[in-house]
Amino acid sequence: MAYSHVFTVFTPTYNRASTLPRVYESLKAQTFRDFEWLIVDDGSADNTREVVEKWQGEADFPVRYIYQRNQGKPAAYNRAVQEARGELFLFIDSDDACFPQALERLKFHWDNIPAERRAKFSAVTVLCEDQHGRLCGERFPQDVLDSDSVEMYMKYRTSGEKWGFQRTDVLREFPFPQLPGEKFVPESVVWLALSRKYKTRFVNEVLRIYYIDDGGEDHLSYIKNPSVLWGRAFFHRQVLNDFVDWIFRAPLTLYRSAINFSRYSFGLGKGPVAQFKELKNIRAWALLGGSLPVGFLLYLRDRKALRNS
Repeated sequence: MAYSHVFTVFTPTYNRASTLPRVYESLKAQTFRDFEWLIVDDGSADNTREVVEKWQGEADFPVRYIYQRNQGKPAAYNRAVQEARGELFLFIDSDDACFPQALERLKFHWDNIPAERRAKFSAVTVLCEDQHGRLCGERFPQDVLDSDSVEMYMKYRTSGEKWGFQRTDVLREFPFPQLPGEKFVPESVVWLALSRKYKTRFVNEVLRIYYIDDGGEDHLSYIKNPSVLWGRAFFHRQVLNDFVDWIFRAPLTLYRSAINFSRYSFGLGKGPVAQFKELKNIRAWALLGGSLPVGFLLYLRDRKALRNS
């Protein structure tokens, strides 16, 4: 496929007309100009359309707007990947920002991967800081590290918010799973899946500003929203089913996934028998068997906290 741009910068949005200007101002300031901004409006009821139409009339870069009925982020992501006209697909949330050199530096790091090896890579991932200049999470083990998301999760345990692009053609190979009525799937589900085939260049350079709520995140949000429960259970089921061969190198990580799979499954009303049926190998069954009591206790704690909130 012939692409029209180097980057498609994708922003899914839902009633965020008040924060979208952060993204717009960041893109206006970019030193690298070969990009389009693709906005997928997931059923907003505010004045998002009017705000974007104003930018379409004044911006010196393409601003594309797609409206769809509210289906959640996975559906918006899949739609955007199919619509993208850029070779590299860069997600930025509707309330965040990035540094003026962000696209230029991402392209620089991509071009620095030797041409003969680049077909094996799908992404460049960098660091984020919050609006107060504090690093979000941990740095990577090396300033430039060629690895993949599975190794990052299982071996290095590098936590915290990160940012970067994926090749558009690779994302078309690995769409987000969609289930009718479910609107949340962790992005890690896709990153882990494509890691079986492609590598990522991880770079210790801060290029995104990740805005956090100074009031603190509602730690009960996931049990108030059954769709989030389903997405989290889906992720941990994926870890147990597809990456259990890491059991001897990352036993605690696998055990935590077994606990959380059980915890969120109980929250969805699934008992032990139903949970075992969703796993497909003997090691995963063994992990779940040892995790059920802890998962059930955490589920009871969640339920009590929700009642008291």
